[in-house]
Amino acid sequence: MTITRLDKGARMSGAVIHGDTVYLSGQIGAPGESVTVQTRAILDQIEALLDRAGSSRNHILTAQIWLADMADFAEMNAVWDAWVADIGAPARATGEARLATADYKVEIIVTAARAN
Repeated sequence: MTITRLDKGARMSGAVIHGDTVYLSGQIGAPGESVTVQTRAILDQIEALLDRAGSSRNHILTAQIWLADMADFAEMNAVWDAWVADIGAPARATGEARLATADYKVEIIVTAARAN
């Protein structure tokens, strides 16, 4: 089965397509911005990558959300809940983790089905 990689880099690809499944790498927003701004930017990036991969937010199967501080859970959820309100929420896990730098507050990883 063919494996297609989008936005290939030396360390990772932005998305990997295998069969009818799309795996996105962790998406981050602009360093230093608020949780709300970073979350909105991340969700826009996810939509764009999924579109290029032949999928959409309607086809997201799972999401893993990493927060630098769980105190930001409600702020992130306000953006997330509005984004999934009309599509049905995917399976999701949220945890706290030290991200690449202190300027990143949110990182989101999704897996989606391709839209056939």
